[in-house]
Amino acid sequence: MVSHELIGFLNLTWQGLVMLIIGGLLLYLGIARNVEPVLLLPIGIGILLTNIPLSGLTEAGGLFGVLRQAGIETELFPLLVFIGVGSMIDFGSLLARPYTVLLGAAAQFGIFGTFLLAYMVGDGWLRLLPLNLAQAASVGVIGSADGPTSIYVSSILAPELLSPIAVAAYSYMALVPIIQPPIMKLLTTKEERQIRMPIVEKEVSQKMKILFPVVVIIVVGLIAPKATALIGCLMLGNLLKESGVVPGLSAAAENALVNIVTILLGLTVGGMMLATEFLKPQTIIVFVMGIVAFALDTGA
Repeated sequence: MVSHELIGFLNLTWQGLVMLIIGGLLLYLGIARNVEPVLLLPIGIGILLTNIPLSGLTEAGGLFGVLRQAGIETELFPLLVFIGVGSMIDFGSLLARPYTVLLGAAAQFGIFGTFLLAYMVGDGWLRLLPLNLAQAASVGVIGSADGPTSIYVSSILAPELLSPIAVAAYSYMALVPIIQPPIMKLLTTKEERQIRMPIVEKEVSQKMKILFPVVVIIVVGLIAPKATALIGCLMLGNLLKESGVVPGLSAAAENALVNIVTILLGLTVGGMMLATEFLKPQTIIVFVMGIVAFALDTGA
């Protein structure tokens, strides 16, 4: 007769053991190496919890089952994060120099370049990789270099890839100082890198800063209705800040809301990283394509 205390050990597979090691590695990177600790710590704990045999946490009534249904499938967690992000953004520089939007537009090449590459080597043409159109688009969004955006898009288009995409996006964001310098040196001369751009200060009225998020919601909502929730939450957070009439709400969005939702989001993402779902060839593809996306961003 098997001892009740040994049931967990007896049901632990090698895949589960690998995931426990991965969870421990993320905790090490977050604590010892200070690599995106805000997200890697809850993700690491989530991985450990969900891969404990017979825990039942991923079932419909379990902790991660509830969090996934309430926060990921409804897209609630990423949207709440964007309210906090919006409250941290100052669009003054953009409004003073609108032409700088072209710099951001060029960087989007990483998204579309990676998407096209992933789709061509996937179901689109060569069929070398198991990636359909929606999955290729989700992988491409890693090139946004924005964790919440990557999570939001993948939760809609390819929820089965949400966990590796989230880990890849945040990991490569932390590795930007390592990824970018070789590419920058390859594409520019030493003289070009030493050019100092003049700083031209230009005042932007508070009225313009208040009108900007309202106008963006309307214009972007009419052009791309599917993006209304995402851009609306971002601009709501910015309006809370720029209006100046609700400092308490602005401070709460920037601090308490972001911190609480980040914990829940990280736990949920980690809780979705079951060994049977994460240890697949597609996971390796996501991480490789993520590097390609960041490289194309830098080159553009």
